Amino acid sequence: MKMNKHYNELKASYLFVDIAHKVAAYQEAHPEKEIIRLGIGDVTQPLAKCVVQAMRDAAEEMGTKEGFHGYGPEQGYPFLKQAIQGYYASRGTQLAEDEIFISDGAKSDLANLLGLFDVDNTVLVPDPVYPTYVDDNVTDGRKIIYSRTGQENGFLGMPDESVKADIIYICSPNNPTGAAYTRAQLKAWVDYARKNDAIILYDAAYECFISDGELARSIFEIEGARQCAVEICSFSKIAGFTGTRCGYTVVPKELEREGMSINKLWLRRQTTKFNGVPYVVQRAAAAVFTESGMAEIQAISETEPSVQAEHTSVLLYGLHHTLSFTDRTRHRLFTPDVFPGFSGLDRHDTMPVRRRSYMNDIYIGI
Repeated sequence: MKMNKHYNELKASYLFVDIAHKVAAYQEAHPEKEIIRLGIGDVTQPLAKCVVQAMRDAAEEMGTKEGFHGYGPEQGYPFLKQAIQGYYASRGTQLAEDEIFISDGAKSDLANLLGLFDVDNTVLVPDPVYPTYVDDNVTDGRKIIYSRTGQENGFLGMPDESVKADIIYICSPNNPTGAAYTRAQLKAWVDYARKNDAIILYDAAYECFISDGELARSIFEIEGARQCAVEICSFSKIAGFTGTRCGYTVVPKELEREGMSINKLWLRRQTTKFNGVPYVVQRAAAAVFTESGMAEIQAISETEPSVQAEHTSVLLYGLHHTLSFTDRTRHRLFTPDVFPGFSGLDRHDTMPVRRRSYMNDIYIGI
């Protein structure tokens, strides 16, 4: 028996597990303290009523002979894929139904997609970023290159022609910084990927936070992206599905490498190793994209902004004075583009919230 010794290159436990243990210990020792958590993010409100009703109706349906659903299509039911198509089309981005693959969340797909690519490929990862990008590749044994970000580039790494990478991670808005790419900046990445025959894994989990029309909500808004990118998204941030588990990945049919269709490979992978997301959950997810669903979710988000704004202000104040962050850095971390209404370090009034949760690592409400 030979083991995968690359797991020995990881820390003994996942970063957020360590954080949770430390928080629990501190809370037990100081029960009177109010904690602003900087670990894994979670939503602060329950599921929208229309989502719960859709789930309830689907559960009732499953209890009838006529409405029972057993094994479903591994790539997702057409009704949900069509709802996602409509969501993208409302922003001017056209997708084919068979380019959309439903999953149990973005985290799973981000790891499973790597199974399509050889371990000899070099990976380019922005720093800082969601740590699972790194761990997924460490355990496979791939070489990892870090694209450093900081005050000097507004926490948005750009292509370096002297660096050759095969797999490129982009998260926009970024977790944890909140920085988001403009279309022109994403076009530079698309051009770089096509020149180097690389593939971009575009994590769009936080696209719903964007309100500035100058910022892309999808990589497929960029010319040429369909030849070099896969987009991964989640229902956790837009609709609070952190405990319900549903996401989707978009794989364009134009995307090919070494004569192999990535779309067909992903379909083959999913039909071999995945049994699909439960029918009840997919009905709930489809309700998110109805007119009433989007309206209700927006209304829920806007019921509790003042507490979130207060905690954000406290955090930024600490960063500014402890780490000597400049105003430019502060505004890149929590830009009005991503968090409309927040415009000052010492502002403590209401901050409108686009959706239901904040960037995972930089902030979570109490």
